[in-house]
Amino acid sequence: MTPDSRLSPAAAVDAEAPAADAPAAEDGALADRPTTANPTGPVPVPPGGAPRLDVEHVSEALLGRWAEVRRTARERAARPELHRPVDATVAEHRERVFEQLQLLAEENVSLAMLPEHLGGPNDNGGNVAGFEELVVADPSLQIKAGVQWGLFTSAIVQLGNEEQQKAWVPAAMSLETPGAFAMTEIGHGSDVQSLATTATYDPSGGEDGEWVIHTPFRAAWKDFLGNAAIHARAATVFARLITNGVDHGVHCFYVPVRDAEGELLPGVSSEDDGEKGGLNGIDNGRLAFDQVRVPRTNLLNRYGDVAPDGTYTSPIESPGRRFFTMLGTLVQGRVSLDGSAVRASQLALHIAITYATQRRQFTAADPTRETVLMDYQAHLHRLLPKLAATYAGAFAHEQLLQAFDDVFSGRAEDPDSREDLETLAATLKPTSTRLALDTIQECREACGGSGFMAENQLVGLHQDLDVYATFEGDNTILLQLVAKRLLSDYTSELKSVDRAGIGRFISQRAEVLAKRHTPWARLGQSVADRGNARRAFDSMRQAEFQEEMLADRARVKVEEVALALRGAAKMSPADAAAEVNKHQVEMLDAARAHADLVRWRAFTTGIEGLEDEGSRAVLTDVRDLFGLTAINDDLAWFLLSGMISSQRGRQIEGDLRRLLWRLRPHVLDLIAAFDIRPGHVRAPIALGGEQERQDEAAAYFRAQRAGNDAPVSEKTLRDREKRARRDAEKRAGRR
Repeated sequence: MTPDSRLSPAAAVDAEAPAADAPAAEDGALADRPTTANPTGPVPVPPGGAPRLDVEHVSEALLGRWAEVRRTARERAARPELHRPVDATVAEHRERVFEQLQLLAEENVSLAMLPEHLGGPNDNGGNVAGFEELVVADPSLQIKAGVQWGLFTSAIVQLGNEEQQKAWVPAAMSLETPGAFAMTEIGHGSDVQSLATTATYDPSGGEDGEWVIHTPFRAAWKDFLGNAAIHARAATVFARLITNGVDHGVHCFYVPVRDAEGELLPGVSSEDDGEKGGLNGIDNGRLAFDQVRVPRTNLLNRYGDVAPDGTYTSPIESPGRRFFTMLGTLVQGRVSLDGSAVRASQLALHIAITYATQRRQFTAADPTRETVLMDYQAHLHRLLPKLAATYAGAFAHEQLLQAFDDVFSGRAEDPDSREDLETLAATLKPTSTRLALDTIQECREACGGSGFMAENQLVGLHQDLDVYATFEGDNTILLQLVAKRLLSDYTSELKSVDRAGIGRFISQRAEVLAKRHTPWARLGQSVADRGNARRAFDSMRQAEFQEEMLADRARVKVEEVALALRGAAKMSPADAAAEVNKHQVEMLDAARAHADLVRWRAFTTGIEGLEDEGSRAVLTDVRDLFGLTAINDDLAWFLLSGMISSQRGRQIEGDLRRLLWRLRPHVLDLIAAFDIRPGHVRAPIALGGEQERQDEAAAYFRAQRAGNDAPVSEKTLRDREKRARRDAEKRAGRR
């Protein structure tokens, strides 16, 4: 990578900062007695001899398996013609994004997703890795590309047969056939299994039988569909397959919706969703079908087919497993949203932290020099935990992307691998999208009024990513799926115990849980730590301690729900559903605890893969900040469960503050490793504009102080008068 291919951290360092060979402080002492020539705050760069992050090494680790794909995609995302317009109307933004999409089609950016028989390399991981990078250019472009190729085209590839793929995929890839992915209905949203649109087979229709696609009532209209309002010529429509009077559940059909001139075909209705809270470069809209007929062969029939006489067959006997298998083939949307949310967090942190190392405010520490924002503890406290969580999310996403590629390439296509992939995607997508929204908002506020200006990207980024928490699976729904999988695994564990031992096993686990609510476990920690806060700090920073705490929390929270629900199996379906509903909040809490553990372990694995010792040392501090923050955020639970002593509980806040000061010298290196490039950042406050203002102001005041004609402040005169009076009084007293 060339030196000028990214924004250099050196360019953002305060021009008046002390040199890197400033005297080193003792471990953890920066929080109390910063040894620096700069009186306004802690050492802004690592002191000589201290561990230092190797930016190139860490950046390479974050790039992951598809490093070259990401580099190429980042160069593409830096091109001005692909960037989000600041002041365009909705109509102008839509037209611009469609033109941008045509550029991507001409450059074959999604060719990697295609299997070999369609002319592609079957590199699904590489395709998603490159796609995620578009978020820093324009999230509208990223999502519209995702609709066209990640949803519409992918549905044909993943659910259709080879003949269907060859008939429809080339036109979808070239954008000759813009498409919509018509799954969501306004009346059921995430409850895809209950969709109301029907596809009824008519064996007498056409030459070989036809499907009659029908929207029976208003709540069954397909809604929020990208491309549906203007551009889509065809749609992959999810509908209930009915043949010979039997409803075989939701299947997918290829349905033309507009002609070559863009006019709606007979029986197809469309409405424009209009202006949205973000992503206004996408023409979201609604579709409805009034007895629309398509050929029998327009059923994408990989998992279910109908013969000319109406006989239904499927390689998967169970309707439930068949449904979830079909939806599982489309998991890449969640995978890509996880990665793009992490990338958006990286961009927001780059802007806010760069600004915070240049912007100066208030002169409490030095009468002639204001303090940079990054030197305030409150500023570190609001941004660095988000930075740590973003690093954790980046390493976790790489594991998700590799699992996705293994399944979709066919190397690991067994049901267990698919289920694990779906669970991991359902774990990380809600976590990263919520983190992105929280991070962008915190970064916006941390930049003050400048952060609220559209030119500085943060408000637009938040608007566009807002809906990431909803589409491709509502975050709450996905976390419920994770909780159900965790409960299922726990139940499977119980099944491994013979019938005679089940009662004893449950009793033992209940006894363990009960003991956690007594003071005995806490007492052992308190005795070990008594009189030595440093010992408590060292033990809590140990990887074994953090993993034990996070793993036990995840398991215990699942156990508590499982034990609470053990009677539901004997209830009627209605009573069982009501009982589960009573514990829904605990289920979601268990899923979030699981997500923290997944990210912590991924972060730890990423650190272990680094060869540079300095980078490992710095990232271990970042990992500890993530782990201890996760524990501290749920400290009440740990204390009430008896897993952490009150002494250690009180110690965590102090330990977190020490970590913040330890990491202060490394913040610019940490964001530089994100490889945010010129073109990705279009915010003037992160492009040197703020530093220029600060330098100009400093030069002005230096010249003013050096001159003889500078005005004297009233406060200075009053202070002089007070000193003169005191001196006069002292002299009078000595006489």
